[in-house]
Amino acid sequence: MARAITSRNSGLDTPRESRRSLRPNYDPEVFGRLSERFARFLGTARFLVYMTVFVMSWVAWNSLAPRDLRFDDFPFIFLTLILSLQASYAAPLILLAQNRQADRDRISLNEDRAQNARSIADTEYLTRELASLRIALGEMATRDFIRSELEDLVKDLSTKPQSDSK
Repeated sequence: MARAITSRNSGLDTPRESRRSLRPNYDPEVFGRLSERFARFLGTARFLVYMTVFVMSWVAWNSLAPRDLRFDDFPFIFLTLILSLQASYAAPLILLAQNRQADRDRISLNEDRAQNARSIADTEYLTRELASLRIALGEMATRDFIRSELEDLVKDLSTKPQSDSK
């Protein structure tokens, strides 16, 4: 019994499909990555050059070649059909790639918001800690205060008569 194992369904934590279906089985992640690569290619100068060369070659061949070797005469109906077919497949693939990018942007935005919230909470915590340290330092005796108190004690001791000695 041979069964097809896809890269997505090969994990032990994923149950096997219980019944076979006549519908084609595809991995949406692989299809999405393929559509992104296709959309990325359509947005390049290389694609424009290839398409321009293809269309110019088509038109040149079907205009300048001997009549019996031409396969698409002047209104170039077959070329129009090919280009509209290419556009009809390109538009949904580009939209799929844009939707996947929007999903990634939304996830990234949510992660950025969560990170920002954590940073704000950390900043507020550190601000409260700094404020409590300042309050604690305000109640603490400083070196100058202790020095002045000791100097006052020394003056008091030096000015008192020493009647208890011997």
